[in-house]
Amino acid sequence: MTHSDFDSFRPPMPPRRGLRGGPKRGVRRRDGGDGSREMPMVPEPEFTSYYGRPVVKPAPWGDDVAAYLFLGGVAGGSALLGFGGQLTGREALRRNARLSALAAVSLGAAALVKDLGRPERFLHMLRTFKLTSPMSVGSWILSAFSAGAGVAAVAEIDRMSGRRLPLGPLRPVLQAVEGPAGFEAALFAGPLAAYTAVLLGDTATPTWNAAHEELPFVFVSSASLASAGLAMITTPIHEAGPARTLGALGVVGDLVATRVMEHRMDPVEAEPLHEGRPGAMLKWSERLAIAGGVGTLLAGRSRAVAAASGLALLAASALTRFGLFEAGLSSAKDPRYTIEPQKKRLAARRAAGVTDDSITTAR
Repeated sequence: MTHSDFDSFRPPMPPRRGLRGGPKRGVRRRDGGDGSREMPMVPEPEFTSYYGRPVVKPAPWGDDVAAYLFLGGVAGGSALLGFGGQLTGREALRRNARLSALAAVSLGAAALVKDLGRPERFLHMLRTFKLTSPMSVGSWILSAFSAGAGVAAVAEIDRMSGRRLPLGPLRPVLQAVEGPAGFEAALFAGPLAAYTAVLLGDTATPTWNAAHEELPFVFVSSASLASAGLAMITTPIHEAGPARTLGALGVVGDLVATRVMEHRMDPVEAEPLHEGRPGAMLKWSERLAIAGGVGTLLAGRSRAVAAASGLALLAASALTRFGLFEAGLSSAKDPRYTIEPQKKRLAARRAAGVTDDSITTAR
C-alpha cells in the first residue's frame, strides 16, 4: 500500500463500531484522529498561472511602434504650432512647424508600415470605419492629418524654393487650400497625439489597461513637450513665444497627469513604471522635463538656452513614450501583474456584498 501527502486530508467519517454495536477499540488513524472531527479535503487554493507562464500574450510590437508613438506626438503638436504661427503672422514658426509636422508624420508612417510588414496592410485598414476599434479610427485620423500637413508643407517648400516646384496650374489651387489645410492638420493634431494612448489602454496588457483613463492626458502632454522643444531648437527666439508657452504648459500637464495616473493605478500594476529599464527612462524623463521647463522660462533672450531647453523637452517626451511602452511589455510577461490585481478586485467586490454576478460567486 502506498501513502501520499493527501492521506491526512480526508472527509469526516462516522465512528466505527464493533460487532455488538459498540465503538471499535484499538483502531486509530495515522494522523492521530479518530475520524469524528471535520477536516478539509484540500488546502485553500493559491491561485497562480499555469506553470508560472504569462496569463496574457505580450503585444507583438517592437521599437518601430514605440517610435511611431513618439513621432505621432511630435507631428500633432507641430501642426498645432504651425496653425498658431499662421494665425499670428509668425512666418518662421509657421514654416518650421509645418515642415516638422510633415517630417515627423512621414517617419512615423514609415515606422508603422515597417511594423505591419507590408504597406498594403495599412490600406486594408482604410476599407472600413469602425468606431469601436481604436486601430480603425486611428488609421483614418492619421490619413486625414497627413493630407492636411502634407499640403501645408508643400506650400512652404514651394515658397522657400522661389515658386520653382513644377506645379503648373496647380499652384493657384495650392495657394487657395494652404490655409484650410493648415487648419485641418491642427484639427486632427489632438486626436493623433491621443489615439495611440487609447490603443494601448484597449489591450489586455496589465499596466497599459490599468492606466487607460489617464494615459491620453499623458500622451497629449508629452506631445506638447516634443513639439515645443523642436520648435525652440529650429525657430528664432523672437518668434518662438508660443512654443515656449506650449512647452511650459506641457511640463505641468506631464507631471500632473503622470502623478495622477500612478496614484490611481493598483500598486502592483504600477511597479513596472518604477523598475528596470522602463523605470530608469521614466525617471530621467521627469528630470529632463523639469530642467527643460525651468530653461523655457529663462529662454526668452538666449538662443543657446532655448536650444538646450528644447532638446531637454524633446528627450523627455521620447523617454516617456519609450518608457511607458516597455513598462507595458514587461507587465505582460509576469503573471503576477495580472493575477494579484484581479484577486484584489474580486475581494473588494465580495466585501461590498456583490456575489451574484459573472465576476464573483458566493462562498
